[in-house]
Amino acid sequence: MAQEEPEELLEMSSHTRSILEEHSLQPLWEVEDDFGNALDDPEPDIWKWEDIKEAIDAIEDDIPIADLPPGFQRRVAVPINAAHAISNTIYVGVQTVSPGETAPSHRHGANALRFTIDGHEDMKTVVAGEEFPMKDNDLVTTPQWEWHDHVNDGDETAAWLDVLDLPLVLDSLNAKNTFEYHELDRQPVTKSQGYWASQYGRGRPQDDVKQSGIPGPFEGIHDATPPYRFEWDEMVESLQQRADNDDPDPNDGYSLSYVNPATGKPPLFPTMSFRAQLMQEATDPHFHNATEVFFVIEGEGATHIGDEAFEWSQWDILVVPPDEIHHHEPDGEATLLGITDRPVFEAFNLYAEAEPNS
Repeated sequence: MAQEEPEELLEMSSHTRSILEEHSLQPLWEVEDDFGNALDDPEPDIWKWEDIKEAIDAIEDDIPIADLPPGFQRRVAVPINAAHAISNTIYVGVQTVSPGETAPSHRHGANALRFTIDGHEDMKTVVAGEEFPMKDNDLVTTPQWEWHDHVNDGDETAAWLDVLDLPLVLDSLNAKNTFEYHELDRQPVTKSQGYWASQYGRGRPQDDVKQSGIPGPFEGIHDATPPYRFEWDEMVESLQQRADNDDPDPNDGYSLSYVNPATGKPPLFPTMSFRAQLMQEATDPHFHNATEVFFVIEGEGATHIGDEAFEWSQWDILVVPPDEIHHHEPDGEATLLGITDRPVFEAFNLYAEAEPNS
């Protein structure tokens, strides 16, 4: 079902508006209007967490979720690069839900995930009938066409990173009729916590053995990404084991990809790949024709892009456009979430990367 345009966009206070404009941020319900227009010349840029936090705090003070226009009931501050979103393929936003609030259930054709910035056990994203707790640095998938809502049953506001392939779906593919509302704000919880993880760990459903598709709502869809929560404690332990036992990749440090639980292989989605990377020393310069976005999980440092050095610290967001020579220089040890549209290029055998002067 197509998403209806609100008759009139919600008015924010002049204070909130000025904060957003000053820091190259927009609220989600205004960014959506700009989709359908590709960025001519994406530029490298960085969004500092203290600026994002100021903006999302102002939006939260101004606007309860219930007051947002239907279909836009997500309180999100969106980094914008030149025109809209952060690139022509990847959308990133920072979303908050206050205590007692629910971001109502909907579904869409875009792939999505949540990477928790500041969460807790009582903050849950509900996907395909299961409640997934959103604890710090957990990553929760929201596959295409799965109902999802966000419920804060705690007493503290929670914040997380939204990552979707919306610009690719809405701009490049011009797929407009890809959104549907649920008849209820909260979808029914029909599965116990841990259900999806139990089906895609060491044991697999028998139907998976008999056929290539995934059972249940995914039957007949080859290699579709299921709902899944990657707990950070497990990922950081794996990263540390890698650092203790292996040599670092010259471009990415100690890097581990989030894999599609249905296949055990990357990419996590057909359109986007994600990795956690632990860096203890400067990486080598390189460039490629894919876009990369980095979210700083922990640590401080700088990323050199072209002739510029972008200094970063915890929870900053950084974009590296295609074909820009870049390398990372951590100050001590740092951990980043790396996001890329590389799978799109690989699907068409168009991906390329190289060292400078090679």
